[in-house]
Amino acid sequence: MGGLIGGGGGGPDMSGQIRAQQEENARLKQQADDERRDLAEQAAGRVASRRRGGSRMLLADTRLNPETGVQQTLGSNGMGV
Repeated sequence: MGGLIGGGGGGPDMSGQIRAQQEENARLKQQADDERRDLAEQAAGRVASRRRGGSRMLLADTRLNPETGVQQTLGSNGMGV
């Protein structure tokens, strides 16, 4: 009858569940932060590639006139070595 009047041992210990839930919340927050950072890096990469995508040289200096072709070969001096 002690439970009806207010006496008794109290409820079950919930500190373990609360701690586990706090750890899960921290893990989910870290995961969300990582995903947000990855998306921001991808967006920044797209912007940078759009900004300077056409500014780099695609041809070597040895081929300034593309109609003449390449006179020099790489890795061989023509002696079969």
